[in-house]
Amino acid sequence: MGMLYICGTPIGNLEDMTYRGVRTLQEVDLILAEDTRNTIKLLNHFEIKTPMISYNEHNKGSKIAKIIKTLKEGQDVALVSDAGMPCISDPGEDLIKECYIRGVKVTTVPTGTAVVSALILSGLNMRSYTFQGFLPRDKKMRKKVLETIKEDVKTTIFYEAPHHIKSTLKQLETYVGNREVSIVREITKKYEEVKVGKIEHLIKWCDEKEPRGEMCIVIEGTTFEDLKHKEVEKWEKSTIDEHMEFYLSKGNSQKESMKLVAKDRGVSKRDIYSYLNNR
Repeated sequence: MGMLYICGTPIGNLEDMTYRGVRTLQEVDLILAEDTRNTIKLLNHFEIKTPMISYNEHNKGSKIAKIIKTLKEGQDVALVSDAGMPCISDPGEDLIKECYIRGVKVTTVPTGTAVVSALILSGLNMRSYTFQGFLPRDKKMRKKVLETIKEDVKTTIFYEAPHHIKSTLKQLETYVGNREVSIVREITKKYEEVKVGKIEHLIKWCDEKEPRGEMCIVIEGTTFEDLKHKEVEKWEKSTIDEHMEFYLSKGNSQKESMKLVAKDRGVSKRDIYSYLNNR
């Protein structure tokens, strides 16, 4: 039985290729490349002569069975993407799932990824984050994702094409407000750049200088204080009686419901008790 190697490649600068990555690509029997035209540049740079075929979103359906057959015949296969770690915003996960189903071993030869590098360069909160890949182009799905970002306390990172960056920033301003954002482009390359500021300032930056290159957008999360304030505002639009009925209908006792209503509205339980007994 062969082994499938999930092999990371540089996200921009070829000098970031690891020794183990080069050795793995030299020793496997076959390389699966997202785009052979891009990967051949890497192979030529390191004088790697291993046979290579394409494996991508468009042909994965017809290739997976043949790849599994190759692995089960005892040949080792390496999967690479155009840049960074395979399976991050590319079809590698489908092949990995099939390997596990068929009893084929899978391992990783890791390297850097744009998402983590962008987070580090952003200067925003790195304790917890959400990665969204590319935002959906479908308007309804895109709206749902943006609404999720609005309520998320974690830092959010996603990829964006340069010709969409300005319109995306405007949408972000509409949904999440004028938050702190970092735009990180051309990571590890000659023209690497990090722009940090409020969304409105970065929209102006797009007007002054046409953005180019591969980009990551990093957005600060909302705060727990903001979430609490929004929750209080939501319940202030309801009467205390409606609020009580909401919790009573869920099976809470009168006492527990009063406690929850008081917490939601940012008042003391005594205030709720006084209202209910003097209405």
